[in-house]
Amino acid sequence: MLRAAGVGVGDEVVVPAFGNVEVAEAVTLAGALPVFADIDPVTYCLDPEAVEAAVTSRTAAVVVVHRFGRRADTGRLNALGQRHELLVLEQGESEVAPDETAQRRERAAYLDTKLKGVRTPDGGDGHTYQQYVVRVPGNGRPDRDAFARALRAKGVDCRVPVKTPVHRLPEFRRCVSLPQTELAADETLALPVDASLTKREMHRVAAACNALGGLLQPAF
Repeated sequence: MLRAAGVGVGDEVVVPAFGNVEVAEAVTLAGALPVFADIDPVTYCLDPEAVEAAVTSRTAAVVVVHRFGRRADTGRLNALGQRHELLVLEQGESEVAPDETAQRRERAAYLDTKLKGVRTPDGGDGHTYQQYVVRVPGNGRPDRDAFARALRAKGVDCRVPVKTPVHRLPEFRRCVSLPQTELAADETLALPVDASLTKREMHRVAAACNALGGLLQPAF
């Protein structure tokens, strides 16, 4: 789509660093330069104000990526694109059947009421919970990673959704300030809310998390 729109050498494309590297790779394959903007800490999608700050005279497009079943603020981003005459492209997530979405929301609602010591996701704007992403607060990565290891030891299938932001990868390394992206990469953890999980399994997830208290100090 970037090539079809004439985006190429000499152009800049604003993209998120929190997520998959494929978006930045697509920009470079088109011959353009990916420019990273920070995310909204609630939706984990591009923050319109951060995008506005990243726009230069060479900016040709913005690639908006929806995350974890929560949509970006496309209204503000499209308005921004119109103001600056930019192409605004959206990358969605794979569709989930309505009945499965309803079951995921049911399990997410259960965790919302049961979890302690972690920050649960904001369920606004039609969240489909393709991933149920919590924040493990503390002193940075050792706390979240230790928390995840302890959960796995108790049989809970959890995972770190974004281990390294794209702007920290060797091939895309940039000296840019993305505080919300960095914090999200250090604190986020995806807990299971699959439709196949039973009430007993959901209880085990909540009990395992609460037993840890949400805060673990780094091992010395």
